Amino acid sequence: MRDRFDAESTILALGALAHENRLALFRLLVQAGAEGMAAGAIAEALALPNSSLSFHLAHLTRAGLISQTRQSRSLIYTANYAAMNALLGYLTENCCGGAACAPDAQCEPTSTTTQRNAA
Repeated sequence: MRDRFDAESTILALGALAHENRLALFRLLVQAGAEGMAAGAIAEALALPNSSLSFHLAHLTRAGLISQTRQSRSLIYTANYAAMNALLGYLTENCCGGAACAPDAQCEPTSTTTQRNAA
């Protein structure tokens, strides 16, 4: 389980999410919560054949964004919320000009960024 992201692991995670089916799969597992979902239920919900689903699950697992556990004869997949939060933290750690943001604050571009984008 990743609790800290660096540039390499961020690229791996974003690459794993940079596919329509994998992004939908990850979002489905985030919505499923800590209980996760069985592989068959995921395949049905996303209308994916088992071979494609296995490929996409492997990508997300390698990136550390999901985990797999066995319950009886079923494989249950869950979103790795610690990794998701670490990824978001890495992406936003320099938000607000490097100053700590309030938990509910939205990042806004600095005046330098605004001026550059307006040009």
